[in-house]
Order: sequence, then structure tokens, then C-alpha cells
Amino acid sequence: MKTIITGALVAATVTFTACNNSNNNAHEAHQHDTAAMAMKQGSSPADHSIAQVKPRFTNVDANVMASLTPVFGHYLHLKNSLAADNSAEAASSGKAMEAALEKVDKAAMTPEQQKEYHENEDDLKEHAEHIGRNEGNIAHQREHFAQMSEDVYALVKAFGGKQTLYHDYCPMYNDNKGALWLSETKDIQNPYMGSKMPACGSVKEMIQ
Repeated sequence: MKTIITGALVAATVTFTACNNSNNNAHEAHQHDTAAMAMKQGSSPADHSIAQVKPRFTNVDANVMASLTPVFGHYLHLKNSLAADNSAEAASSGKAMEAALEKVDKAAMTPEQQKEYHENEDDLKEHAEHIGRNEGNIAHQREHFAQMSEDVYALVKAFGGKQTLYHDYCPMYNDNKGALWLSETKDIQNPYMGSKMPACGSVKEMIQ
């Protein structure tokens, strides 16, 4: 019995350490090279270790952006609900996002923009629907959120999010396969780990 307990404690320690290492490795790798530059430019080394990304489309119609903004807003609310372990609020956000997707102004998009949107539209609707219908099953909601985040990430990189968004990454979710999410804040609030490991993860990109 002592051996089993000891093994479990070691495994937990390794898991916690893996997450902490994922938070620190990128920063440590750049710390020496960026410190001097940061001092000269009046910003922190951490800012320089985050990749800066500009949206691919520079000619997005105002009506298109206005119709996409609620979609991204409900996504962020969903993310915050999962980070708070609030399955009911996550379900509400999923339903709201599903409704917002029906109102996206595709007619005002260019052919290239329509192609990008259509490549992600059906998956987004499916994931929003599953999340909305699975109140009380937060593990299932998080599975669909991980897939949804890939689609939202693709749209934000293409159209922009009308605000600065951070591409975050959790290396431990789904048996260490990892998953990304988007956040409106630089501070890590992990929607996959929730209260168990709220700060697990790292910022990979800043999309402006």
C-alpha cells in the first residue's frame, strides 16, 4: 500500500512540474537575449517573447466585423465559465454563441473571406450546440471547447478579433496532447484545468 501511495504522489509531482516547466521554459530561453532590449524600449522581457500576429484580411467590411464580434464575445465568456468550473454558464454561452453564428453577415465577405469562414462554420455550430446541451458534463464541454478553439483561432487570425487576443496553450490537457485557447487577458486562466491548475499554460501569440 505504501508503494502505491508513494507512486501516486510521484506522478502528481511530475504532472505539476511538467506544467510549471511549460510556463517557464520559453521565458528562460529568451530571458538573457531580450533583457537588454526590453530595458532600452521600456517594456518587459516577457512582452518580447510573445509572437506578434496581425490578421490576414485587412479589408474586412464593418458589417462583417460587427456580426463576428458577438461570436468572439460569447467564446470568451465560455472560456471564462470553464476556467471557473461553471458548467451551467458554459452551456448558456454555448447557446448564445450558436445563435450569434446564425447572424454572421457572410454576404458582405469577399470570396476569400467566405471560403475561410465556411471552412470553420459547421464545426463551430456543432461544438457550440454540444456545449449548450451538456450542462452538468463539463468534461464533455471542455472536449468540444478544445476543438472549437481551433476554429475560433483560425477566424481571429484571418479577420481579427476587434481587440487584442492572446493565443494560450495548455500542454497537459487530453493526456498531454495539449490544447490551445484564446483569451482577452495575458494572465493565464486555464479553461481545461479550471480550479485544479488555473495558471497552467503559456502565452504563445498576441493577435492584434
